[in-house]
Amino acid sequence: MDVTIFSLDLTLNPIAFSINIGNFSWNIYWYGIIIALGFLLALIYGYINAGRFNINLDRMLDIIIVTVPVAILSARTYYLIFDGEKLESIGDFFGFGDSSGFAGLAIYGAVIGAALAGSLMCKLRKVNIPDMLDLASLGFLIGQGVGRWGNFVNQEAFGTLTGSSWWGMESVNTIAVCGKGLVHPCFLYESIWCITGFFILNHFSKKRAYSGQIALMYCAWYGFGRAFIELLRTDSLMLGAFRVSSLLSFMLCAGAVAALVIINKKQKAINADKTYIKLFENNEEIEND
Repeated sequence: MDVTIFSLDLTLNPIAFSINIGNFSWNIYWYGIIIALGFLLALIYGYINAGRFNINLDRMLDIIIVTVPVAILSARTYYLIFDGEKLESIGDFFGFGDSSGFAGLAIYGAVIGAALAGSLMCKLRKVNIPDMLDLASLGFLIGQGVGRWGNFVNQEAFGTLTGSSWWGMESVNTIAVCGKGLVHPCFLYESIWCITGFFILNHFSKKRAYSGQIALMYCAWYGFGRAFIELLRTDSLMLGAFRVSSLLSFMLCAGAVAALVIINKKQKAINADKTYIKLFENNEEIEND
């Protein structure tokens, strides 16, 4: 597939390599490899930083083993619910037969599934849920930032036509949807947004004021960026006249910001009260002397 981006002409092949065994041929796609790379980097980050978030490493791995497959199935289910695709058999859900694998995944489905399954596993393995969500949020940003490049190889998750003459993108897929001209590389916007968010939130995580703060900041950061990026896309999942991801993103961002403001006010009140009590105790000591 010929692709133009940043005024560079590239040729992309979605298939990285094939495994041939007798009459059986199994194609390995770059999309899957890139997603796996994002997951691996997130796992390495979690392995290195688990202690900083007060999480036992062995218990964290138990949670991940259960959460990952649930997240993948949730991503597929979420996509099918809002896409309206009709399945003729259970095999179509998993991409068996004539399908090309899990063709149709939604990141929000994965995040929701991971949060629910992860929270349940935290209960079972006696891990503090807000601490785990803080660490997982940073892992999400790594995985999402890297994983979006799988959309580039597949030439999907792009936007409408843009007047740019150098950072826009064009391929057979974009021409089929938008016509001749450069389109917004939405995959790139989201990748940059997530990677930037990772560095910012990772910095804050080293001095977080309470458990769950980073998870709320993730919801606010990712929700804000995705809400606007989604408005540019041509392949949005729709709920009537509304773009599902934009609507959910605005709600997620607003809810997270509200929670951060409320909790921060309570934290300040608690800290102020502690300071008052300490000063009062010191005054008592002076009077007793």
